[in-house]
Amino acid sequence: MNQWEVVIGIETHAQLASVSKIFSGAATAFGASPNTQACAVDLALPGVLPVLNKKAVECAMRFGLAIGAEVAKKSVFARKNYFYPDLPKGYQISQMDLPVVVGGAIAVVVGQGDKAYEKVVHLTRAHLEEDAGKSLHEDFHGKSGIDLNRAGTPLLEIVTEPDMRSSDEAVAYVRSLHALVRWIGICDGNMQEGSFRCDANVSVRPIGQAALGTRREIKNLNSFRFLKEAIDFEIQWQINEIEEGRKIQQATVLFDPDQGVTRVMRTKEDAHDYRYFPDPDLLPLVISDDWLASVKGQMPELPTQKRARFIGDFGLTAYDATALTASQEMAAYFESTVSIAGKANAKTCANWVMVDLAARLNKEDQEIAQSPVSATQLAALIQRIADKTISNSIAKRVFEALWSGEGASADQIIEQQGLQQITDSGAIELLVDQVLAANPANVAEFRAGKEKAFNALVGQVMKAAKGKANPQQVNELLRQKLLS
Repeated sequence: MNQWEVVIGIETHAQLASVSKIFSGAATAFGASPNTQACAVDLALPGVLPVLNKKAVECAMRFGLAIGAEVAKKSVFARKNYFYPDLPKGYQISQMDLPVVVGGAIAVVVGQGDKAYEKVVHLTRAHLEEDAGKSLHEDFHGKSGIDLNRAGTPLLEIVTEPDMRSSDEAVAYVRSLHALVRWIGICDGNMQEGSFRCDANVSVRPIGQAALGTRREIKNLNSFRFLKEAIDFEIQWQINEIEEGRKIQQATVLFDPDQGVTRVMRTKEDAHDYRYFPDPDLLPLVISDDWLASVKGQMPELPTQKRARFIGDFGLTAYDATALTASQEMAAYFESTVSIAGKANAKTCANWVMVDLAARLNKEDQEIAQSPVSATQLAALIQRIADKTISNSIAKRVFEALWSGEGASADQIIEQQGLQQITDSGAIELLVDQVLAANPANVAEFRAGKEKAFNALVGQVMKAAKGKANPQQVNELLRQKLLS
């Protein structure tokens, strides 16, 4: 594969956060009984006219502002003509020549640790369109059914340039985009419900060749794992085909997650096959300077801005700042924790939120907004570590007690369970003497140059103290006595 360069572009459909459809007043709630949320406009009954949803337009404007794109002062809706059973009008209202958002870019971090690097993915456009219905093939006694509840649901289709060169870069981009649309409040990002789904355009070409290879589009990928698996399979399949002397045919393919393979759905159409033309029922969309300024004034602090502030204000690393701005909820939780625990404890707060809290949430399959341990409770726990009331190991026990609801605060749990750290040097010295007397073999090994024996002795002292002795004092006293 070293002689081949991979070229990937991503098209994403984000369902916009509107309670009604893009051209009608019908509801968009997920899970309703089939065909109960499709009105006369969605069904394309004779005599009906579409009316554009203002909220959907403002969602598109927010996205354009967030990625530094041009929000078009004038854009036009077009009819994309094709026949499919779940498309009641026989065309989809979309945007072609004049989209509402043009250009822009998203900077993403690919990889972790020393191997991490930043990749800037440029966007071609983002345009408004309506969703189609859904064909149902189960429980119909060998027949198919059509559910038009989704028909007319507002979508923002976000199209990148072919900038990505690996599945890792593609996944990093989609993760960042997913976080961004949720952050600015334009999409709930629920991939299982189809609110956020991606198509990956994949091609390969010999390294050094300027012309792009023939692409195949992998449709409707609804998880980050499937996105990576599908792209990796498709890359290797295309390389094998070319190396065996066969040509790649442009096509739309589906990914079979059970088999881990892509399968051809249809040969790919080009734009001219859809016979686009301006929709005669819709006026051009005109966005005034005042309207754009109003939407801009309502924008939240963006993840990139917040990351820079976390690095500048709290001295966090770029990696920590990126992790803590994965969602608005996590960033807000961290900031609330620091505001109580104190700026001097910012790094400790970051570690607890990213490691201990995140691990517990992941184990329970919960979001941070559902955390039983509030930012106030975690901050108080961190303060008790900072003032040496408890050690880090005891703090983990207190955290678990808070999670389980055994106490209202860290102080209450520490008091009830007698977990205060032993800092009295006389008491610690007595424990050290007892351990040294009871473990002569470890003492001899340490004095013979085996450092591991020292760690074993530290463990014995902490065990005797039930984890409550100040670790630093234990280390100092133990080493002092062993070397004397």
